[in-house]
Amino acid sequence: MAERAEVGEALGAAGQVRAGVRAYRMIAAMWIRSTMAYRASFAMAVFGNFAATGLDFVGILLMFSHVDALGGYTLPEVAFLYGTAGAAFGLSDLVMGSMDRLGSRVRDGTLDTLLVRPVPVLAQIAADRFALRRLGRITQGLLVLGYALVVLDIEWTPLKVLMVPMMILSGAVIFASVFVAGAAFQFWAQDASQVQNSFTYGGVTLLQYPPTVFAKDLVRGVTFVLPLAFVNWLPALYVLGRPYPLDLPFWLAFLPPLVAGVCCPLAGAAWRMGLRSYRSTGS
Repeated sequence: MAERAEVGEALGAAGQVRAGVRAYRMIAAMWIRSTMAYRASFAMAVFGNFAATGLDFVGILLMFSHVDALGGYTLPEVAFLYGTAGAAFGLSDLVMGSMDRLGSRVRDGTLDTLLVRPVPVLAQIAADRFALRRLGRITQGLLVLGYALVVLDIEWTPLKVLMVPMMILSGAVIFASVFVAGAAFQFWAQDASQVQNSFTYGGVTLLQYPPTVFAKDLVRGVTFVLPLAFVNWLPALYVLGRPYPLDLPFWLAFLPPLVAGVCCPLAGAAWRMGLRSYRSTGS
């Protein structure tokens, strides 16, 4: 009986995931159709997003116009860090970037309208106002990464080649988990989107620079507490042939998929706990 119950629970969870993915796809498609009804506006929005995120790299270029290295890293090496972090975050921001609106929904009570629908709430919030313009951030990050790959003098091996897409995909999952965990926190803190943004948008800004420019306590924090270092620092330094500031074993560079796999259920547990604690805003 216990085994049957476990099987039934697993099938139920799988069904919820399928329902969530299907709902997300339908809601996102609705917003995409709405966006593409005004193609000129969409093109300008994508370009604006591309230009706004590109200013970050312009700032890096300005720094390197005055110095030859930043924390011991050359411009192509920093561009490699910037590109991998930007592309990974861009993917998660495209898919889960709407999660920071949860706090305002909790505060004004509009979350209640999502609870009565036979669709997972997480899928509804993540797909809400799906912004295709965020493709500009992904494009900008990939262009900078392409520049770095062309300029860098790396002794490429099949393993190093595979680590580049692995960084981007695993990093996107890690950032998506942070988006979900940050949204779960807003069930208690209500409109605390800026706290969430400090770990998401602030996290990608952190990872765009070498770890050697930061205090070791901060590096330890984003390695062992909030594992953002697994997005690109650890695997990227392996590709670049650079030592990690904390003198960690090299095999940690291969763990981003495992770390991403651990972050997902933890973020899911935080989300379910937050959703169960929600008591509406009253009348």
